[in-house]
Amino acid sequence: MTLLDHLEELRKRVIYSLIAVAVTFLGAWTFARQIFDFLSRPIYHFLPAGKKLAFLGITDPFILYVKVAALAGVFIASPFLIYQAYAFVAPGLYKRERRWALPFVIVGTLFFVAGGAFAYTVAFPFAVEFLLGVGQPFDPVITVGKYFGFLMTVMLGLGLMFELPMFLFLLAAAGVVTPRFLMRNFRWAVLLIFIAAAVITPTPDVFNMSIFAVPTVGLYLLGVLGAWIVTRARKKRRAAEEAEAAEAETSGSST
Repeated sequence: MTLLDHLEELRKRVIYSLIAVAVTFLGAWTFARQIFDFLSRPIYHFLPAGKKLAFLGITDPFILYVKVAALAGVFIASPFLIYQAYAFVAPGLYKRERRWALPFVIVGTLFFVAGGAFAYTVAFPFAVEFLLGVGQPFDPVITVGKYFGFLMTVMLGLGLMFELPMFLFLLAAAGVVTPRFLMRNFRWAVLLIFIAAAVITPTPDVFNMSIFAVPTVGLYLLGVLGAWIVTRARKKRRAAEEAEAAEAETSGSST
């Protein structure tokens, strides 16, 4: 494929992804209030009894529910979105490697959802407890927009960071990276992971940043393992093809 072909393919995949999110958004919009009630539970464990989230502008609740439905739509459409990422690189794969589409989509979806669940149940509550502890001398007036923007950043950020093994697997399957290259640059990968964690983490302390970064380092190593598996399988396949070609050439010359 030429560069223009790749750009056209990328445009097509992006359009398909946007359509999928739009469809799931419409479905999630009906339950936006219930979804937000669920997403707002972590902060109520730390707020004073009877304290509620607030809003300042008359349009804030409507905008909030739009964002809630969009976030839910992304998670609901995640299998389709992950398939689009796979389909974009599929032309660079061998025919046998294209059979990995279904396992890739299933595992990729599980990683993305696991990242969101980890953010909701572990990382976000730790961050909220720390920040409200710092502001304990003051009366908290937390708006729904600020709260949800904070939560959405953490959930989407960790969801994408949990996709790191699948991203490395795709790069290795396409022949862009090798396990040796990934391990040789491991220290730089750790540095980049901690920088990304510092951007996503809303608190300045090392402990909360490590909650984001340490699992991602483990996922990077898992991605290296996946890259080793796909690279090893590709080498075996090439060796078998070369052996078959050599055998065919030998039999042809003897004939």
